[in-house]
Amino acid sequence: MDGDKILMKKISSKQRNILRKEAHTLKPVVMIGKNGVTPELIAAVDTALADHELIKIKFQDFKEDRRALTRALSDSVKAIVISVIGNIAILYRELDKD
Repeated sequence: MDGDKILMKKISSKQRNILRKEAHTLKPVVMIGKNGVTPELIAAVDTALADHELIKIKFQDFKEDRRALTRALSDSVKAIVISVIGNIAILYRELDKD
């Protein structure tokens, strides 16, 4: 829970709402299925964030654990959880300006 507070401080609620609206039209780019959160899935999320900055993740399995898994996944890729609504999680990580 403390990790959420640290990540949430990086963006304001106004910015969070703007990102949530932007994500509304996005399709999920990563699906979490029967294998759960694997190193390959973490790498796929990391790559998707590097390419898109704002992504949706769909939980096809592990739906009851989606919030905890989203939190762990966001910590692994250093992203901010924008929201978890239903079986969809929205993650944001600012693109490197390098």
